[in-house]
Amino acid sequence: MQEPDEKKAVLNICQDHDNRPEDLVEILHSVQDLAGFLSDEALREIASCINLTRAEVHGVVSFYHDFRRAPSGKTVVKICLAEACQAVGCDALKEHATQALSIDMGQTSSGDEVSLEPVYCLGNCALGPAVMINGNLHGRVTPEKLDALVSEADS
Repeated sequence: MQEPDEKKAVLNICQDHDNRPEDLVEILHSVQDLAGFLSDEALREIASCINLTRAEVHGVVSFYHDFRRAPSGKTVVKICLAEACQAVGCDALKEHATQALSIDMGQTSSGDEVSLEPVYCLGNCALGPAVMINGNLHGRVTPEKLDALVSEADS
């Protein structure tokens, strides 16, 4: 989004929430849904609109893992790292993913093809290790299954 369009969109989203600071999380989600990530400019505008400091807004953004500060890849792979998934091998799955994709958790591959993100519960504990790819939940994911799912999502 271009700067003037982004500013107007952020203003409209804040106004839709009556510029209420208690709606910060919902506002952040709406802006991220629209732009794909939360830019510095968007955060400054949100803080101004709802009368919070930039530090307060940044604190919320940095606390929640679901907010992105940079554009994500075409394919977003989220691997659950919560205790239930750890008990059934998510650490090995994470290691496989970082090696296979040649990126670390929280990074996007060159060419913006794949983003690899940690999550700490997908609510699929009985079917761990759990993975979400582009919003689709998958359970009992093995390294081989992960490769197939990522390949399928890329095509």
